Amino acid sequence: MNNTDGYLKLQELIGHEYNDSSLLIRALTHSSYRNEKHNADDYERLEFLGDAVLELTVSEFLYNDNPGMREGDMTKMRAALVCEPTLAYCARELKLNDFILLGRGEEKTGGRGRESIISDVFEAIIGSLYLDGGLETARAFVERYVLTDYRNKIEFKDSKTTLQEYVQDKGYEMEYVLSGEAGPDHNKKYSVDVLINGKVLGSGSGSSKKRAEQNAAYEALKRYNRS
Repeated sequence: MNNTDGYLKLQELIGHEYNDSSLLIRALTHSSYRNEKHNADDYERLEFLGDAVLELTVSEFLYNDNPGMREGDMTKMRAALVCEPTLAYCARELKLNDFILLGRGEEKTGGRGRESIISDVFEAIIGSLYLDGGLETARAFVERYVLTDYRNKIEFKDSKTTLQEYVQDKGYEMEYVLSGEAGPDHNKKYSVDVLINGKVLGSGSGSSKKRAEQNAAYEALKRYNRS
């Protein structure tokens, strides 16, 4: 990927044209890349800032969108929205993992698919938007990629349990079936279908069978919610 073209494409996806493009590059730079290049700066400080902006934005939104809800319930909802799996899911909608700058060793060991890295970069992007465009710019990004359809994203945090409870309540039969796996041992990608009463109602993939099952369960839940 041509770096210039790639950064322009990413800015279009983010919905913001950076005044200081170095902030975007820093938000994408993993410490392994910094250690190899020496003159690069990694995303960790921006991640720290983005985490605070994310918490504030989500807290304010939930407060306004759920009048009368108790503090403890809002805290649980916020935790589900800002947790690592949810943020990694949101980041994949942006295909952020395609743009992360990794060192050779981290690349070889599957860092580009690691949820901890992808979610950290997502928070760093929020921090970079706050510095480059202010709170409203960062808030617009969070509202678009985290808070849109937020109730379904809350279900994503523990979608396997939620689906299991739903299926048991209906008296249905459910099973997860491994439909494929690819890649070397250190960077496997698994694909899983969830079958309910013998019919595939959700498919998912991930770096572990558990994560693939969760993604498949989430797709099945979304299908039920639409029906």
